[in-house]
Amino acid sequence: MWKSRSDPVLHIDLRRWADLLLVAPLDANTLGKVASGICDNLLTCVIRAWDRSKPLLFCPAMNTAMWEHPITAQQVDQLKAFGYVEIPCVAKKLVCGDEGLGAMAEVGTIVDKVKEVLFQHSGFQQS
Repeated sequence: MWKSRSDPVLHIDLRRWADLLLVAPLDANTLGKVASGICDNLLTCVIRAWDRSKPLLFCPAMNTAMWEHPITAQQVDQLKAFGYVEIPCVAKKLVCGDEGLGAMAEVGTIVDKVKEVLFQHSGFQQS
């Protein structure tokens, strides 16, 4: 509950504070919300308020059947159209036991991409 107009608004404070936003993993539910503009929790509110001059990276992760559904490609394309950077999912044995595309990219891959984007965005060179 706000007491005055100057009380902090968490999703706006986070938007201002962060230099980069990484969503890992980005599940099918949150992917659908973000692609549709729904902001009903802290994460989706931060994303909706995100300063698009700053990088936002996302790592899809879901069951292969969900990944292969036609709506998923449309939603991923929508996020890319917003200027967000996809770190693609990979094929492997999933938690449910299925095997195929849908697993989140390896942590090392994610870290490398975050470093690359941060250095590109900041103008510094990677060492």
